[in-house]
Amino acid sequence: MNLKLIALTMFIAMLMVACGSPNAPTEPTPDVALVRTSAASTVVSQFTLTAAAFTPTPSVPTNTTAPEATVPAAATATATGAVVAQVTNASGTPEALCDSLAYVADVNIPDNTVMSPGQDFIKTWRVRNNGICEWGAGYVLAYAGYSEQMSGQFVALTDVVQSGEEVEVSVQFKAPSQAGTYLSAWQMRNPAGVTFEEIIFVKIVVQ
Repeated sequence: MNLKLIALTMFIAMLMVACGSPNAPTEPTPDVALVRTSAASTVVSQFTLTAAAFTPTPSVPTNTTAPEATVPAAATATATGAVVAQVTNASGTPEALCDSLAYVADVNIPDNTVMSPGQDFIKTWRVRNNGICEWGAGYVLAYAGYSEQMSGQFVALTDVVQSGEEVEVSVQFKAPSQAGTYLSAWQMRNPAGVTFEEIIFVKIVVQ
């Protein structure tokens, strides 16, 4: 009888030890909200890393050659020789212009030379026959306008001027009677009455 009591007592004691004491500390219950927040953060982080890993890199064009400039057809030179100008002479007849003059230098009376009222003077220029026709009888310097002709009279050529040759040409002037600055322009003219394109001039100051 005593053995049964002892055995029962030991069994009850072992059962109590196995179940634990009611006053023993218990494990803290995890916060469900924190667990959910942590899990959501983890998911967002994984999604961000995945998106960064698969972000497409913009492709860089490999063709860096500059486009070729388009030249207008009108600007393309097609002439194979010199163009001969067509002009109209004093009679209204068109003809090819073979005459040209090139200014070389002022021989005397530089620009802004001071003159007395009514003073006579001769202006001389050195020019070159820049055309393909020779200058001879009938080639003259003609008044081309501007402020004053100053009674200019061309001094006739005495020799034939071949193409490429230089020559001195002169005009006799009379200074105006009024004080001021005067400019007189002149052009060579051939026997057909056609004036050259080039202009030469004299400029004086009357005081």
